Amino acid sequence: MNRRSLQDAAFLTQLNYDAYLIHLQWMEYALDLAKLAGDLGEVPVGAVITDRQGNLIAEAINRKRKDKDATAHAEILAIRTASQIKQNCYLKDCTLYVTLEPCPMCAGAIIQSRLGLLVYGADDPKTGAIRTVTNLPDSSCSNHRLQVLAGIKETACRQQLQTWFSHRRNNNATT
Repeated sequence: MNRRSLQDAAFLTQLNYDAYLIHLQWMEYALDLAKLAGDLGEVPVGAVITDRQGNLIAEAINRKRKDKDATAHAEILAIRTASQIKQNCYLKDCTLYVTLEPCPMCAGAIIQSRLGLLVYGADDPKTGAIRTVTNLPDSSCSNHRLQVLAGIKETACRQQLQTWFSHRRNNNATT
């Protein structure tokens, strides 16, 4: 078992059932946002940021195509909104829920914003920068140690992405 797995296991043992239900609730909300993104032709990723009391601060969906902006990932947009609302670039007392493991760009933004907790659904085997392909939060260049909880509603998050990409491939094959 690697270091990250041990850390995840230790964190999960501390997680009580009520907290788990809250994580499920917010990930379900992020999944609803991701569905909206997919319906709009964007890669279906949704992100939600809550404060320490569990209040919604920001929500976002991928908007790369709509905004014609390669940085318009759900995580980045949610962090921007939360920082503006809190009037602070540091979100130490906040939790980010996102349906897919963040890419290197988003992982960097998460580290720079010093989020208190990252909760994500599905691992990203192509660009996951939290633990799947690389581990930016635990790298020597990281100035913030990020607490991570992965795999909340993992099957639903992964299935949503797979279904969206499958439909997209099938539609492209028939045109």
